[in-house]
Amino acid sequence: MFDDVLSVEKAAKEHEEFASILTQQGVNVLYLNNLLAETLAVPEARAWLLNAQLSDYRLGKTLASGVRSWLNELPNDQIAKYLTGGLAFNEIPDAYFTALFDSYDYENFILKPLPNHLFTRDTSCWVYNGVSINPMAKAVRRRESNNLKAIYRWHPFFAEQNFEYYLGNETVNYDNATIEGGDVLVIGRGAVLIGLSERTTPEGIEALAHSLFSKGQASKVVVLELPKDRACMHLDTVFTQLDINVFSAYPAVINEQTRCWTLTAGVNGKLDIVEEAGYRQAIMKALDLGSIKVITTGGDIYGQEREQWNDANNVLTIRPGVVVGYECNTLTNEKYQEAGIEVLSFGGDQLGRGRGGARCMSCPLERDGI
Repeated sequence: MFDDVLSVEKAAKEHEEFASILTQQGVNVLYLNNLLAETLAVPEARAWLLNAQLSDYRLGKTLASGVRSWLNELPNDQIAKYLTGGLAFNEIPDAYFTALFDSYDYENFILKPLPNHLFTRDTSCWVYNGVSINPMAKAVRRRESNNLKAIYRWHPFFAEQNFEYYLGNETVNYDNATIEGGDVLVIGRGAVLIGLSERTTPEGIEALAHSLFSKGQASKVVVLELPKDRACMHLDTVFTQLDINVFSAYPAVINEQTRCWTLTAGVNGKLDIVEEAGYRQAIMKALDLGSIKVITTGGDIYGQEREQWNDANNVLTIRPGVVVGYECNTLTNEKYQEAGIEVLSFGGDQLGRGRGGARCMSCPLERDGI
């Protein structure tokens, strides 16, 4: 689902720079592949994950049994690499390649790579004291959810914690109820902002809102309608929070014509819904603020379109008024700084080709209250 082919080595260096900025700012950075490898050290987790990712119905019982037996003998970190980076048919030793039919393209993948795992916020998102393991809209990303299910259920760090599950910790066919974490903004004071987008459906929003309210983890959900367009696939590609009362917006999408609703818990488990006059008014009401400041993407309409393509609005706020983003978005970064927002920038010439910025590439587990 990438729009371009990355230089893997350069992208890795950019990602290291991103992680280094977070570490320098006092953030405890956890790496997905490391968590996955450590989870696989738990026998129950290893058995569940191999069965989930290489099921009899994915490969056929004969081949699946042989491949699982081979993988089960490998070191945990190598299994984790296959589960995220892919596994080709020609990598499987002959002794374990026991397919019922000899009709495979041996240069193809038995497990396709998951490059979108880079965008860790989408597959699972933490909302106050709980996590939603999201039902992903695109089939190419659904295997990511199994990796996260195993980590949250069995990794020692999470197994010892007390937190809620909103979605995804059960065997459910969510059908049309898809939701992705890039559409979920935790804006504080019991409020959650969700984008009704190409990837997040009304049914998905309804399911998450019911779970949040029933578990007492949110008091209101504000929903912004987005075009059903790949160019603005998630809310955080066009709108993010920089401070309690400061937001960044791409004005071609987020403007006074943007439809907006507020959901609250009704009686007998129902949801109450009110269409708002505009997104500004809805956010001010949700946060009990007299006003909010919106910083639009920098430049004229052409500059804005270019910097929107380079994820200018997809910044990661690590504390109120301090954000991390790509250094190439000079016009928007200047507007942030003029407004008193500190920008910690890093190179994203390669990472940006995946069409995701610092916010997409992070999944905050704990947040201070605001």
